[in-house]
Amino acid sequence: MARVLVIGAGGLGCPAVLALAAAGVRRIAVMDDDRVDATNLHRQVLHGLGSVGAFKVHSLARALGERFPEVHVEPLVARFDVEAARDLASYDAVVDGSDNFATKFLANDAAVLGGVPLVHGAAVGLGGQLMTVRAGGRPCYRCLFEDLPAAGVGPSCAEAGVLGPVPGVIGALQGAEAARLVKGDLPAFAARIIQYDSASMAFRSVRLQPNPACRVCGDRPSIGRLDPSAYPAPACL
Repeated sequence: MARVLVIGAGGLGCPAVLALAAAGVRRIAVMDDDRVDATNLHRQVLHGLGSVGAFKVHSLARALGERFPEVHVEPLVARFDVEAARDLASYDAVVDGSDNFATKFLANDAAVLGGVPLVHGAAVGLGGQLMTVRAGGRPCYRCLFEDLPAAGVGPSCAEAGVLGPVPGVIGALQGAEAARLVKGDLPAFAARIIQYDSASMAFRSVRLQPNPACRVCGDRPSIGRLDPSAYPAPACL
C-alpha cells in the first residue's frame, strides 16, 4: 500500500493531507515539531481553537480521522533534518509543505538521491507556486535555485505573511499531484513551475529545463550524500 510523507502540518500540509485522503491514499505520515497557534488558524484548515498549544501533527491526525477514519495518519513530532531525510526511500512520494529554503533544499536533495518523487509547494503574500521533481530529478528544485540563499536573504517566516486561501489552493494541488504519483499516473507538474496569483485569479506555467551543472541531478553531480553542515537549521519548518 502506498505511503506518502507530508513535511509540515500547517498551511500547505493541511490541505495536502485532505486531498490525499480524498483521493484514496490510505497511509500518510506527517512530520512537524511545531504547535498550533491561534494566529495561524486562518490558513491551517485542520486546526481549531480547541487545538491551540497541541502539536500540529496530533491535531491534524485527530481532525483527519473524523473525516476519513479509514486513513492511517502517522504523526511524527520531529523537525525534518538530515537524519529524517535519510529515511525518504521508505516512502512512495513526498510532499514539501515547509516554508523555508533550508528545508526545501534538504527535501529536494534527499528525494533526488533517494529516488523518490517530490511535490514542492510554496505560498507567500498573494501567490504561490508548485512543481514536481521526478524520482532522480532532471529537473529538480536545485536546477531552479542552484544554492541555498545566504542567511538574512528574504523575509522570515513571521514577516512574509500570506493570504489565507492561497496555501489552501497550493496545498490541495500538491496533495492531488502526490496521489497521482502513487497511483502510477504521469506527474502533471514535472519540468515546469506552476505560478498562482490570487489577485488576478490566474495560473501561469513556466517550462523548466534540467540544469546540466546541477549539483545533485546534473551531468557531474557534486552532492552524493547529505552533509548536515550544508543545511542550517531553520527558524521554522
